[in-house]
Amino acid sequence: MKRTHHCNELRAQHVGQKASLAGWVHARRDLGGIVFIELRDREGNTQVVFDPQHNKSSWELAQSLRSEYVVAVEGVVRQRPEGTVNPKLPTGEVELLVHQLAILNASETPPFQMDELANEDLRLQYRYLDLRRPAMAKNLILRHKVAKVTRDYFDANRFLEVETPILFKSTPEGAREYLVPARVNPGKFFALPQSPQQFKQMLMVSGVDRYFQIAKCFRDEDLRADRQPEFTQIDLEMSFIDREDMYAMIEGLLVAVWQAARGEKIPTPFPRMPYIEAMERYGVDKPDTRFGIELVDLTKDFATSSFKVFRSAVDTGGVVKAINAKGLACATQGQIEQLTETAKSFGAKGLAYIKVEAGEWKSPIVKFFSDSEKAALTSKLKIEEGDLILFAADKREVAWDVLGRMRLVVAEQLKIERTGWNFLWVVDFPLISFDKDRNQYYSTHHPFTAPVAEDIPLLATDPTKVRGQHYDVVLNGVELGGGSIRIHQPDVQKKIFEEVLRIPADVAENRFGYMLQAFRYGAPPHGGIALGLDRLCAILCGSANIRDVIAFPKTAKAVDLMTNSPAEVEPKQLRDLHIKLDLEA
Repeated sequence: MKRTHHCNELRAQHVGQKASLAGWVHARRDLGGIVFIELRDREGNTQVVFDPQHNKSSWELAQSLRSEYVVAVEGVVRQRPEGTVNPKLPTGEVELLVHQLAILNASETPPFQMDELANEDLRLQYRYLDLRRPAMAKNLILRHKVAKVTRDYFDANRFLEVETPILFKSTPEGAREYLVPARVNPGKFFALPQSPQQFKQMLMVSGVDRYFQIAKCFRDEDLRADRQPEFTQIDLEMSFIDREDMYAMIEGLLVAVWQAARGEKIPTPFPRMPYIEAMERYGVDKPDTRFGIELVDLTKDFATSSFKVFRSAVDTGGVVKAINAKGLACATQGQIEQLTETAKSFGAKGLAYIKVEAGEWKSPIVKFFSDSEKAALTSKLKIEEGDLILFAADKREVAWDVLGRMRLVVAEQLKIERTGWNFLWVVDFPLISFDKDRNQYYSTHHPFTAPVAEDIPLLATDPTKVRGQHYDVVLNGVELGGGSIRIHQPDVQKKIFEEVLRIPADVAENRFGYMLQAFRYGAPPHGGIALGLDRLCAILCGSANIRDVIAFPKTAKAVDLMTNSPAEVEPKQLRDLHIKLDLEA
């Protein structure tokens, strides 16, 4: 019985034709002596029927079928009887009347049913069964479509797919790396790459001109719903371009991806927003612009305030900001206390508020406000009956972070509808940031990002005022990816390393010497970007967790429950690698 159709293929036009199907028993029902089986493969389900009056031997064998048995059936497609059509199934108009059945393999009772959402740890332990679930199979099919359209798109735009090494050298100034001991070079280690960044820049020096790769990357960091120790990114680099070329290229890719994966057309060009505007309006550099509740700056209005908390923040160089949660004045005192605790968990010292109810401003802080301060609040926050005003008075970065997060919290409480696809380019990030604790400058993104040309003189006076040619593409509050135009002049790169970042010349030579040398042989202007494939697919699938679109992911503790790894190794393996363990009991 060679399979002629998959289990989501038969339709009314196949009625009267012979067909053979193969798959797993999804469900079994006995009705009036007739056995009905819902047969499933990765494409979908088809109802198959065993009737003793049609073929008694197949009907008798069907009595032994259980969930997840692997079977092959052959029969004739027929219209379902009137009143039994299942409009929820694409194959719901027809069924297969079986005249031959083969049990290809039996199955033990599975630890969970394929149509139920079991505990995630249990599903990860039995991931091979979890992937049989229709929702998971659909996710993997969508991921395949995204990867395919990506390759087709870049091929049509004259890119070369080039594989870069998985064994790289350690670059410890980034995220924590996975180290790989080099047996034939005792005491030395490779590192698994956090990205192909340096290799793809070398490819531009090599004249490849347009490179892309669906690349595996690795980071040994604490995990979240959108983080895994190994992840996949759509990585690319182009020569002889500026930022506008990159924007157009990525917008074209995302248009193609959305059309292939969801059959939807997304409008281009995407809006642009400078980093500082995103922070001032939304408190975050990846804003969800599908709803308002924007941050309002009140620093100047409270510069001479009688309210000591606000006045003190301003006097010490901080800011006073607020958001208006319209319609949330109905919050109980318990809910206000819960909001306060949430704000504290985000770094706030507390949470000042005003509730506008029955024509009154209800708050323990209102009595300290002058009439001019109240007028400023009313005007800037557009205060009306039913509003809840939430304040942050602190260092600018703290106020941004607290209110940016509280904005999302109150949007959830207000049940604000957030639909559609709001794409956004966030641009003009600061090239250099300053770490007060370590009293030194550091690259906001990475040291290969080119400064905006007109800002280069500021490198010698105030590096934090220099804008970088960095860009992030953001969708609905999620960063899909980021990149930049790179430094291609060796003297500028050397200046960034040694004069701004204060990386000693010998350290810079040890880590990046080959890049500096390569740039001396004629590096073209170039730039690139990397998009998170896992994150992109999760959004397309409507999932908040990238584990749902990765075939064999790790848990939040970086453990593979199916293979029970990482695991201990044999002492001989450690001896061969010249490694001794020093583990506390």
